[in-house]
Amino acid sequence: MNSNAIRILGIDPGLRFTGWGVIEIAGTHLTFVEAGTVRSNASDELAARLCQLHDGLAEIVHRLQPAEAAVENTFVNKDASATLKLGQARGVAMLVPARAGLAVAEYAPNAVKKAVIGAGHGDKRQIQMMVRALLPRASFDTEHAADALAIAICHAHSRKPARLVASLG
Repeated sequence: MNSNAIRILGIDPGLRFTGWGVIEIAGTHLTFVEAGTVRSNASDELAARLCQLHDGLAEIVHRLQPAEAAVENTFVNKDASATLKLGQARGVAMLVPARAGLAVAEYAPNAVKKAVIGAGHGDKRQIQMMVRALLPRASFDTEHAADALAIAICHAHSRKPARLVASLG
């Protein structure tokens, strides 16, 4: 890791599949570190599934040592039960890095798309194409991992350096 680089964890929360992606930013240069997907067992009880997500994300935070994290905001869909379950998975996705002492930023799906593909609307294929263009060495196992890298990229482009925040406060 470059001593000036900031390591960022992006998380795309979901109850079945939680995508994660880690990048580094040094100045304006982005570097791919690693990405993947934490899966929960759909046949398990909700509490067990949330534990699976927690344990998977906690291992990633411990192993890759990010300095900051970013999580996609939940969008409300027509199925209230699915929205509630997604919210619970999102809570785990925010809790794990927060418990590790990381600042956790939140980004709306449209903000992530705008940061990565230049428009607030786009499909999964466009996001994956631009993630590969911005991070040529990137590899990801699912669209959720690609989305997590897009969230990390959005944060890298939107973040305020700690020195600036301290001087403003």
